[in-house]
This record gives sequence, C-alpha cells and structure tokens, in this order.
Amino acid sequence: MNAIDAIGTSLSENQALRLVIADDHKLLADAVASTLKGGNAFDVESCYDLDSLLKTLAQETFDVVMLDLRMPGMAGLESVGQVVKAARDGYVVLFTGQVDRHVLDKALLLGVRGLIPKTLPLRSLGSIIELISSGQIFVPVGADFPGSGAGAESEHGLHEKELFVLRLAADGKTNKEIAREMGSTEVIIKMHMRSICKKLGARNRAHAAIISRERALL
Repeated sequence: MNAIDAIGTSLSENQALRLVIADDHKLLADAVASTLKGGNAFDVESCYDLDSLLKTLAQETFDVVMLDLRMPGMAGLESVGQVVKAARDGYVVLFTGQVDRHVLDKALLLGVRGLIPKTLPLRSLGSIIELISSGQIFVPVGADFPGSGAGAESEHGLHEKELFVLRLAADGKTNKEIAREMGSTEVIIKMHMRSICKKLGARNRAHAAIISRERALL
C-alpha cells in the first residue's frame, strides 16, 4: 500500500469529507460527484458558476473545493482569491483540463492546494482529494501545461505564455480579461499578441486564431 492509499484508507474510516465541485460542465461535475458518492467517504455538492459557489460557501463549510477556472463568473486569479477566502478553512484545488504554469504558481501563492487535471482517472480521484484534505499540495508529474517549460517554444516558435494567451484570445476573451486571468497587465498581453501575430504571419488576433486552429495549435 502506497502513501496516498494509506491516507485514503485512514480518512475513509472517519467522518465523510465534505466536497463541492464547481464546474459549468454539468455532466462532468455530476459524473464525478456520482462516482465519489459511491462509497461513504464523501459528501458531495455541485455548483455550476462562481456566484452559486460563493453563495454555497457562505452558507456551508467544506473540506475541499474543486474549482474550474473557466466556469461562468470566473475572472482569473482575482476570482480564485475570492474562492480561497470564501472557503475559509477548506482547501481549494484547481480542477481543469489545462493551466498555464505561471497561473498555477500564482494560484498556489493565493492559497490553492494544487491541481487536479480533468484527465485524471476517476479511480484515483478519491485518494487525491483525501491527500489534499490532509493539507498536502498536489501537482501531478507530467501535468498538462502549455509548452514544455518556461522558455520552451512550440514548433511554430510560440512560447508557453504566448500559447496560453492565444488560447484565451481564440475563446473570445479581451486583452483586459486575459490580463486578469493571468495576473498580468494589458500592456504585456498586447506585446504577447503582437509577437504571436508576427510569428504566425497573422494580420490580427482573429486571423491568428484561425491560423492556430488550422495548424492544430489549440
């Protein structure tokens, strides 16, 4: 039995952990909740936007909050800080498909306890949540960060941060919204966009998004 399994066995014998899953992908959130409710180790609730999550946290206490960065109402790191504060003694962990390493590092400084990728096998989820509830920080080896390192470039010459900016821009976010999500400034984001357009040979951000999809960068 490894360390994580040992923690899971120990905690499962005690009172059920209270967990809230905050994700606007209702089918995914409900599937995860249903899986965790299968035993007696977890008492699970779901929220599908930031407003309902904050209201729930104001009324109830939870051991762990699984937070999606992209659900309605989320404004990047500013909202992450709100949730960490509202969770009080509960532990907040990011629950997302992909996150910029820069954003994750800043989230950890705000009090987030790590990252649970949405690609994590459901059979491993319970043990990871129990590990986090014990106060540990969990960031899986090989987590899905854009690029392969702080200075790494993709085959098209885009750095990690540029790929992340491009992804958010392709989702329709403004420079102001991207800056807020990355804990940066509009000036920096504009510089990234200019560099992205130059490297891709794009006329503007919309053209860059089209090129990036054609080249399967996103």
